[in-house]
Amino acid sequence: MEAREPERRKIQRDIVVVGASAGGVEALGKLMRGLPPELPAALFVVLHVLPTGTSVLPEILDRAGVLPATPAVDGDPVERGRVYVAPPDHHLLVLDGTVALSRGPRENGHRPAVDPLFRSAARAYGSRVIAVVLSGALDDGTAGLRFVKSHGGVTIVQAPSDALYPAMPQSAIAHDVADHSVPIAEMPALLCELLDAQIEPIPPTNDPAEHEDRSDGDPRAGILSPITCPECGGTLWEHEEGGVLRFKCHVGHAFTRESLDTAQGQSVEAALWSALRSLEERAELLKRLARRSQAAKRGGWEALERKADAVSGHADVLREVIARLGREPGAESPPEPAAQAAE
Repeated sequence: MEAREPERRKIQRDIVVVGASAGGVEALGKLMRGLPPELPAALFVVLHVLPTGTSVLPEILDRAGVLPATPAVDGDPVERGRVYVAPPDHHLLVLDGTVALSRGPRENGHRPAVDPLFRSAARAYGSRVIAVVLSGALDDGTAGLRFVKSHGGVTIVQAPSDALYPAMPQSAIAHDVADHSVPIAEMPALLCELLDAQIEPIPPTNDPAEHEDRSDGDPRAGILSPITCPECGGTLWEHEEGGVLRFKCHVGHAFTRESLDTAQGQSVEAALWSALRSLEERAELLKRLARRSQAAKRGGWEALERKADAVSGHADVLREVIARLGREPGAESPPEPAAQAAE
């Protein structure tokens, strides 16, 4: 008689990770209001916040619902029925049984960022993870959702039509990494349904070596690009991961296509403002030298004034360039009324 294979024990999902950006406070508040007090899961929240000061998000979420929400503390035990909120300027990571905070490299220009939280949860808990992306700009969270799916977890996004800022959910849907797309009002019921379901266990890949303070994988495994990192100036390697294009430097800064475009635009603008400042300072220096030469009845002050006027003209041109920076091609300012009348 053949020996029967032992039946694999079913498990339930019990880790919920949530990421949001612009418009996320409203969405998170509505989500918290709909969750029951006996939620059989630990819930972890990352909202893009400024790195300085303190965040009032834990207090907002604590008042919004019945689940206790507190700032995450390094070394906290993972407990069901609690809401852990990422503090400013720290990535929130979920390890096997504990919470970790990291000041590792910013990803997509943020710390805390959504992707590190999603990756760490998937590595530690595998198919027990539910990952949620709410309202937000750009596309942070898309790569993290793909990582959760590849480790057996399930993914949810707020319906773009329901989000104040639909870009983050739209990016996830466009890259086919969203298992469910629902309005925020329907999300608590969906979460409870997914948490109650019995699922096949998929072993996590909880390798301590993977919990470095850097982006997932070896950055140098990608294609070397001529583009430099906006954060540190290092070389960027290009990676295609499940249809998601990402750029990583060797110290761990990571960018999606849209976040790199945004970061580069900010770097270009900063460089132009610096150049404008230098031009205006030079014009002021030349004017001062011209006035002193004229007062001392020395020759050459006319030439200095001409040079000052030329430099001022260059500064005006550069200021106009900065004002036009980021406009869509062809999106010119409307003509002045006097110009319209003259046509």
